[in-house]
Amino acid sequence: MKHVVIALLRAWRFAISPLYGQVCRYHPTCSAYALDAVTQYGAARGGWLALRRLSRCHPWAAGGYDPVPSRADTAAKPTPTRGA
Repeated sequence: MKHVVIALLRAWRFAISPLYGQVCRYHPTCSAYALDAVTQYGAARGGWLALRRLSRCHPWAAGGYDPVPSRADTAAKPTPTRGA
């Protein structure tokens, strides 16, 4: 499934994305973000990250640099224990 999604994203970036021009408010673009997310995390988790990114992409968004979170950033962090 991951390879099918990657192929679809690459087709989008090759055929459709150039028609829009430079309109993305974020760097990397949403299609590049989706491709990186699916490559790193697979179709399900990467697709979820891409959908979250697309939901933030609107005319009132501040934009800017927004990379795919690394695996270390998304790893479960230990919960602090209560001290006496």
